[in-house]
Amino acid sequence: MRALVYQGPGECTWDTVPDPVIQEPTDAVVRVGTTTICGSDLHILAGELPEVKPGTVLGHEAVGEVTEVGSEVHSVRPGDEVIVSCVSACGRCSFCRENAYGQCRGGGGWILGNSVNGTQAEFVRVPFADLSTHRRPGSLTREDAVLLAEVLPTAYEVGVRNGQVGPGDTVVVVGAGPIGLAAVLTARLFSPRRTIAVDLSPSRLEAAARLGADAAELPGRMISDLAEGPGADVAIEAAGTPESFVLCTQAVRPGGHIANIGMHGKPATLHLEALWSKNVTISTGQVDTFSAPWLLGMVASGRLDISQLITHTFGLHQMEEAYDVFSRGAETGALKVALHR
Repeated sequence: MRALVYQGPGECTWDTVPDPVIQEPTDAVVRVGTTTICGSDLHILAGELPEVKPGTVLGHEAVGEVTEVGSEVHSVRPGDEVIVSCVSACGRCSFCRENAYGQCRGGGGWILGNSVNGTQAEFVRVPFADLSTHRRPGSLTREDAVLLAEVLPTAYEVGVRNGQVGPGDTVVVVGAGPIGLAAVLTARLFSPRRTIAVDLSPSRLEAAARLGADAAELPGRMISDLAEGPGADVAIEAAGTPESFVLCTQAVRPGGHIANIGMHGKPATLHLEALWSKNVTISTGQVDTFSAPWLLGMVASGRLDISQLITHTFGLHQMEEAYDVFSRGAETGALKVALHR
């Protein structure tokens, strides 16, 4: 089969590699119909995750058809169309029993495109298929479905849920990329009074306004805007830079929440001298994807419209071109890109 293979920092190639096979009785093999690219893939290419070894097939999000299952897989069968979750879950360890699949100690967690071959390929082996796949309803397009593999659960679980967004809140989302905009969308399910998206890119601020942010502002304007009141009830960090984290600490009100979603490749400064007396709660996290079935229901019922998050589509064989467009999203206007077989 053909797949995108990580060759080391700054280099990946579209290569011919062996087809995946069932290795464990809990595995499934999925013929990839649609996949996408995540910001964490860019962090891998930048060399910020040295645990990812050269020769690894990248990617951890996909929708496709099950072609083969192991003897201990019971929830899906060959021919089923499924969403492949970005996180694999053994279902037996103490973390999985708490729905903390991202912390799985039984061989799961974020392994696809990390420690095992991933989804940016024609086929993928999915470990622990019973808990790591979800059937795609026929009413849901593949493009919408692939967003349920990672971006929507991440934005909801690590941003909105950890930040405890509630009715009447003022929510600031720093970083209007795909994750930040998904946080804007999922925050609206909980009736905040106001949602403010913050970014340096005009195209991403325009996208935030289209997707329902009540305000889309440059960082300096946001700080001035909040200066008239106590600040944001919830500040969601969705850019993964030291500056964006500091901006969240400046925006949050006393007693508020900072929910860090961004993957930080560099140290960020925590100004405890300014925060210690403010009763601020700071949360971090890797997505667990336990919310995927609920979010799937929200999308399928029309409660959550995510159709504008995918801005560019490519053929699967155009992987390198898609990476270029996605990596320059602030210039190209790309949010999520979809690659179809």
